[in-house]
Amino acid sequence: MKVSVTVNTTDLTDLDLKQMVQLGIDCVDFGMGHSFKDVKEQGYPDLDSLLQLKKRLWSWGLEINRVTLPDITEDFMKDLPGSEIQIENSVNAVKVFGEAGIKIVRQRFKGDVFPGRSQSYKSIQRGGAVGRGESLGLLKEKSDTPTMEELEVWWSQFQKAYRPIVLTGLENDVKVAMHPSDTPHPDSPFGGIGLNRILDDFPQKNVGFVYCIGTRAEAGGSSLVIDEINHFGRKGRIFLVHFRNVRGSLPTAGAFEEAMLDDGDLNMFKILLELDKVGYQGCLNPDHVLTFAGDTPDLNENWAYSNIGWKHSSLGFAYSVGYIKALLNALVEFKGRPY
Repeated sequence: MKVSVTVNTTDLTDLDLKQMVQLGIDCVDFGMGHSFKDVKEQGYPDLDSLLQLKKRLWSWGLEINRVTLPDITEDFMKDLPGSEIQIENSVNAVKVFGEAGIKIVRQRFKGDVFPGRSQSYKSIQRGGAVGRGESLGLLKEKSDTPTMEELEVWWSQFQKAYRPIVLTGLENDVKVAMHPSDTPHPDSPFGGIGLNRILDDFPQKNVGFVYCIGTRAEAGGSSLVIDEINHFGRKGRIFLVHFRNVRGSLPTAGAFEEAMLDDGDLNMFKILLELDKVGYQGCLNPDHVLTFAGDTPDLNENWAYSNIGWKHSSLGFAYSVGYIKALLNALVEFKGRPY
């Protein structure tokens, strides 16, 4: 297994890359589809610019692990006229990434989460570190969830878009990975049932998941995570792991808080052993790290108080990467062989 970090821009400085190498980071994951050159202009990335970026990362000993396709927006999910171009853009992006030798892509779909169902709040943890919390009880007036009929229309549009993306990925040796719905409110399309439905609808071996330990722990705690790693991992459907810890879950506490790797409900070494058991060999990404004193976090309005993307001189990322590296070294001693 290797260590990756998420970035939300291709404008990485030499200081960014130098500190990544110093920390022992192996790979870079690009979290936004619009980060790449020419996406805003032509709808999909420019191959030459992508190859230059890949070559620059190589010069520092880093690889591109996972990228993100251009977004599928609400217009397409509501089947509005002219929105079909979004499928074409994603398909073209898969071809470009495949030609560049990048093996994992993620597609975002508008409507896979239900906003307004829980209240975000600033979680203050050990020593004043800041993370994200969400509570079902604190939000007194909740937004409506879609009806069964509306969700079936949404799923039909998802299938319509995903099929050509998956088949293009097959032709170009590219894996297509879906991230679970975050926040994992009940009946969200990519909850536990929805993740299985993806595999039922798309049995191709290049279909799998960016398996987010934190998101799935928010839906059911450590036992759910271990069960799902066993279930999806033995099928070879886990392509990338977001390696993070949480306190509480929506079903058990009506709330959760993102936590430091050593300070949440999950035993992260136990999780690592389960990943090893099912033969997982991909990257571990310290997603949604806490903000330490002195950090300048990369925040996203969709996940208030979550530190999403890598920034140099981040103590939160340095702590998380170091913790993961230590777990991987401990795994060698525990198993008696390299990970």
